[in-house]
Amino acid sequence: MLDKPAEPAPFRLTSLAHGGGCGCKLAPSVLRELLSEQPLAGPFERLLVGTETGDDAAVWQLDDDTCLIATTDFFMPMVDDPFEFGRIAATNAISDVYAMGGKPLLALAILGMPLGKLEPAMVREILKGGASIAAEAGIPIAGGHSIDSPEPIYGLAVIGTARPETIRKNSTARAGDTLILTKPLGVGIYSAAFKKEALSPAGYAEMIGSMTTLNKIGTELGKDAEVHAVTDVTGFGILGHGLEVARGAGLALEIDANALPLLSEAETLAQKGFITGASHRNWASYGEAVHLPEGLPEHRRHLFTDPQTSGGLLVAVAPNAAARVLDQIRAAGYPRAAIVGRVVEGTPSVTVRA
Repeated sequence: MLDKPAEPAPFRLTSLAHGGGCGCKLAPSVLRELLSEQPLAGPFERLLVGTETGDDAAVWQLDDDTCLIATTDFFMPMVDDPFEFGRIAATNAISDVYAMGGKPLLALAILGMPLGKLEPAMVREILKGGASIAAEAGIPIAGGHSIDSPEPIYGLAVIGTARPETIRKNSTARAGDTLILTKPLGVGIYSAAFKKEALSPAGYAEMIGSMTTLNKIGTELGKDAEVHAVTDVTGFGILGHGLEVARGAGLALEIDANALPLLSEAETLAQKGFITGASHRNWASYGEAVHLPEGLPEHRRHLFTDPQTSGGLLVAVAPNAAARVLDQIRAAGYPRAAIVGRVVEGTPSVTVRA
């Protein structure tokens, strides 16, 4: 009897990309170097937020009652299911509007696909996934642009609105503020394990669930006068985005390592070496401004530099309101939200407490 031919290996969307998700972002140090000689936005009095503090989106004040929020975000796939890739990319892009305290209005698609390598049906699934999340956010994808590119790329440019008093920057934290993180960390670690087929089915479901949860709570947080600053935690990890908050405010952050919420398998997988290249690049970029506990295991450091795709919001809130705001966040659908540190006087830096 002739041997049955071996089944061909299933096609993996991630095989077409050298990186995936927010792990594709340029390292913070590289980005600073590239932008160092760029002119500031100029004397535009209606530009409330530009490039000065590395905030999540640009903000332009249209009139006394309305601000326009504009952002764009796109990346290569970190999962093989094209529909889920579309959902993740769209959730991540829309998050920047929520992080500013705004409400999304509409989006435009950004699409780059390697012609001849992907079936049109797969590309349609990516677009369907993005549209499904946009519908969940209550907005249309009203157009966009597409190109033939060596690797698959998808994302959105998103426009939102807010009242001027509800805009929340990453640079307006105050000394004494309590820090709240709305989603658990570990997405990059899970992604590294997934690429090596070492992520459990339960872990995969947990990763997808986290990355496709919209940060809608940001709109409500912007209405709370006790919430002073908000940013979303993405490719630079909790330490990198925390450092942006510290530098913007001219203050220091203290993070409680044991209070940080983690995806259920994140620490175990990090101990086994499932680390992204972006985690190493992140530490090389800003490690000089971070103080770690003596003797901290290296795998734990990678939990703090792990790039998050469609991560949670880091919220600086007046300490007297922290418990109330935390309860509000959890009740809105973020059960793993936790108080993770505080803002203190000091040279801009992040100190991790064991």
